[in-house]
Amino acid sequence: MGNFYTKNTSKEEKLNDLKPKKETLNFLLNYSRALNITKYQSMKFETFLN
Repeated sequence: MGNFYTKNTSKEEKLNDLKPKKETLNFLLNYSRALNITKYQSMKFETFLN
């Protein structure tokens, strides 16, 4: 049977290796700035202000 040559990494090591692209961060920030959520009684209305 073949050997698996993988490194067992902890969850903390995996989280430290996350490096999102600058474009991804800009997209999320711009989206969150343009999103407006209005609450009326028990309802929520999401409006994209663009």
